Amino acid sequence: MVTGRPGDGEIRVAVVDDDPLVRAGLTLLLSSAPDLRVVAEAADGTAVPAMIDAHRPDVVLMDLRMPRMDGLAATERLRARPGAPQVIVLTTFHADEQVLRALRAGASGFLLKDTPPQDILRALRTVAAGEATLSPSVTRQLIEHVADPTVPARRDRARRLLDRLTDRERDVALALGQGSSNARIGTALAMSVPTVKAHVSRMLTKLQVDNRVQIALLVHDAGLV
Repeated sequence: MVTGRPGDGEIRVAVVDDDPLVRAGLTLLLSSAPDLRVVAEAADGTAVPAMIDAHRPDVVLMDLRMPRMDGLAATERLRARPGAPQVIVLTTFHADEQVLRALRAGASGFLLKDTPPQDILRALRTVAAGEATLSPSVTRQLIEHVADPTVPARRDRARRLLDRLTDRERDVALALGQGSSNARIGTALAMSVPTVKAHVSRMLTKLQVDNRVQIALLVHDAGLV
């Protein structure tokens, strides 16, 4: 297990994967970035709660397929905790039911295990800054492959939640569901990026979700995109 006290501005990362070579490779990669630091490693989902309590990472890289407790169960339990770190799930599949379930549970996105190194570093920085590691358009592709958008209970719940939004917030939510960035939303709706971010922050509370990926999921579930 790798531990240590990071300097100011460093992003604390935990790596959870049952393959020691994967853990070693990710640790080596992150050590090349001055703003990223691996503070803990685990080989199984059952070790995650104690690891989080001991090392307080900002982001967890979570393998989905592990023995004993897989990454999906570990993500669901982790994101249910107050003050939980962000989670990026690692997978070998582009479209997979477990990936979608992890996103619904609050993961900020997913990375394929063959993702280029610089894209992994960029994803960690993006998530640490409060954004998502995949665009809502990628989320839509996942849903179209592995989910049934016609399930009435899911559709009705999504529509009830979205009814809580103001007209302006609804416009922002629809833009998120279409894959727009904050900058593009600001241009389209004639508002500043800080205003867009403020709308998204309020929407997270109103919709009882953790991140913008889950907003996009609700928009799709409601049949609005």
